Amino acid sequence: MLYLKDLTYHPPATPIAILKSLNLELAPQQLGLVIGPSGSGKSTLLEILAGLAEQTKGAVYWRDQELTPEHLQQLGGLVFQFPERHFCGSTILEELRMGHPELGSEKVHEALSEVGLADISLSTAPHALSGGQQRRLALAVQLIRQPNMLMLDEPTAGLDWSMRRQLVNLLAKLKTHWTLFVVTHDAGDLLKIADRCWMLNHGELQAVDPATLAAKEEVVSC
Repeated sequence: MLYLKDLTYHPPATPIAILKSLNLELAPQQLGLVIGPSGSGKSTLLEILAGLAEQTKGAVYWRDQELTPEHLQQLGGLVFQFPERHFCGSTILEELRMGHPELGSEKVHEALSEVGLADISLSTAPHALSGGQQRRLALAVQLIRQPNMLMLDEPTAGLDWSMRRQLVNLLAKLKTHWTLFVVTHDAGDLLKIADRCWMLNHGELQAVDPATLAAKEEVVSC
């Protein structure tokens, strides 16, 4: 169980806090969705949960343990908004083994199967993959680490409707084994698979019902 308790982030250089006393709970094997416009604090929240930044007040807990940034780096796996920009390996195999040179072929195959890339040649260059396949590879890179929680920043950004739908279906499958925490400005089909949902605006977090939001979006689209 992930808990945020009065989480605040107010760097000295900013006149007001970027995140203001956030509180939330997310159970294991649930997908939590944070929706907010650009500048609302979504990416900052992910950076704190990934251990890349530290809150100025409040705490992050996993079950009953308060977590330091070092703990958070071990707990979660972060997939950036455009993960293909962060690929460093010349092949899929090299990308998956980066930081894990001892990784055996069985673990590699398991990770690729989990994200639907089992039939792709390991000698393929990551940048030769389609946009949807690159997002899947980025997920596989994190799954290799066996995190407790997967965190995704705008996972459907830049994808066409078909690739978006495929990725949403993959995330629905992954949440049967992992806790997922997703931030986005455009929830779309993600609402249909979300267990918990919050709106983040001007650094303030408000819980909303994902089914209600999904119903409203369907009405608007009609």
